[in-house]
Amino acid sequence: MAKGKAKVKLIPLGGLQEIGKNMMAIEYKETIIVIDCGLMFPDEEMLGIDLVIPDVSYLVKNREKVKAILLTHGHEDHIGALPYVIPQVNVPVYGTKLTLGLVGNKLKEHGLLSSVELITIQPKDKIQIGEFEVEFIKTNHSIADSVAMAIHTPVGVIVHTGDFKIDYNPIDGERMDLHRLAELGKQGVLALLSDSTNVERPGYTMSESTVGGTFIDLFRDFKGRIIIATFASNIHRVQQAINASVMFGRKVAVVGRSMINVLGVASELGYMNIPDGVLIDIDLIDKYPHDKVTIITTGSQGEAMSALSRMASSDHRKVDIMPNDRVIISATPIPGNEKLVTRVINQLFKKGADVIYESLADIHVSGHACQEELKLMQALVKPKFFIPVHGEYKHLKMHAKLAEKMGIEKDNIFILDNGSVLELSRDSAKTNGTVTAGKVLVDGLGVGDVGNIVLRDRKHLSQDGLIVIVVTISKESGQVVAGPDIISRGFVYVRESEDLMDDAKLKIKEALSKCEEKQITEWGTIKSQVKDSLKEFIYLKTKRNPMILPIIMEI
Repeated sequence: MAKGKAKVKLIPLGGLQEIGKNMMAIEYKETIIVIDCGLMFPDEEMLGIDLVIPDVSYLVKNREKVKAILLTHGHEDHIGALPYVIPQVNVPVYGTKLTLGLVGNKLKEHGLLSSVELITIQPKDKIQIGEFEVEFIKTNHSIADSVAMAIHTPVGVIVHTGDFKIDYNPIDGERMDLHRLAELGKQGVLALLSDSTNVERPGYTMSESTVGGTFIDLFRDFKGRIIIATFASNIHRVQQAINASVMFGRKVAVVGRSMINVLGVASELGYMNIPDGVLIDIDLIDKYPHDKVTIITTGSQGEAMSALSRMASSDHRKVDIMPNDRVIISATPIPGNEKLVTRVINQLFKKGADVIYESLADIHVSGHACQEELKLMQALVKPKFFIPVHGEYKHLKMHAKLAEKMGIEKDNIFILDNGSVLELSRDSAKTNGTVTAGKVLVDGLGVGDVGNIVLRDRKHLSQDGLIVIVVTISKESGQVVAGPDIISRGFVYVRESEDLMDDAKLKIKEALSKCEEKQITEWGTIKSQVKDSLKEFIYLKTKRNPMILPIIMEI
């Protein structure tokens, strides 16, 4: 590449055309920096899968170029993949104090804390990493200590917003640094990468402080226990619940592992103000009158094993829902979780609880910018090129249209796929090829060992069940010595389907006899013959396709 013609490459490895697993690589010559390292939770098709993380093969292949991972904030979809990526690409990790507090907890659980260099930054800091100077800019979001980044590169400035909203009245009084964004816009910004999550919503996102007023109204004059479910990471929401409890003389008990962890980190680092004597152990709640107790819990998404779900199904060891309880679900269901949340709400109502959720009161506000805030971001930054990030295809498309309305030329707007390579120079941008990118599935301790074939088998088993055929064959003569025996799991109950099983055994014997006649001794061929004949018979009789697993033993 001729001198002066070097280009900066933007390579999304996650977070585009999907919600979650956000990860963006920025490359120039011998330097790669990575913004965010998130996970996503599995959809219902991914049976048994715990987490989904980005495929970082490209980073592993170019390990010597990768200089740092930079974090915008401490949500799981931005930091959750770190314990799986760090063993493959161990580079310094930069983030704000709270973000690294949460990361530290995560790495400690995986026994990685001592091997990773964590570097704390603050808004307004500028750091040099290889060919890039990275500047951190204060933003607002549904977790404290979130930042945007301005990456000063040899071809121009790239602004990455991270997740953001514009809150003029934030709980911690730390407003977004719109002034710095405007300054950068005035000096000239080459490209803007902007959060698209809430682009479908017109207007502005409400301030987090509005929730506090609703909490006070719901606490006032209520004589029962109050149980509030929210995201553990939304420490400002939790702070407002604690403030309302203190105002009305209530003690606060915290339930749920992630809630306890986040509160511990946030309190230790000074991001929460909890007066002495307010927090009590969950075991002590029965020692106080009902109108003097607030329980703050996880489970606002209806997750099966979460504290609130277990309370709703009478499966929680410490908390039973009582008829005079008020349960406040202070969150919106993540797309796909609506049924789970509705089920929990119904169970809570059946127990006689007074359930308050978003459609009944202003008990939740989003952490993401709506259309007017997204327009303001574009108006301030005035980018030459625009790349919508963090959203499904419909979000990216709508954000691109919004940018057009704001005067950005259509040819200067790029909707990318994960793995696309966008090359930027001072005056041009074009997509040029792709790199490996996609989903790596985490199942228990296995990372990436469950692929499409295993998932297909799991789906098959869950829908149609399994038939195992056991046959013993003589090594000498090739004749059947014992069996065939049939074991059925999830297909039919054998005792109630004896006739079907007897007929199935006859079919298997026929197939084995044919193999004997043709002098077929190769196990693979015998298994195929048995499998095919039984499959056809079972489908004819039941119109079902169970998985068939022949096991041949030789004696």
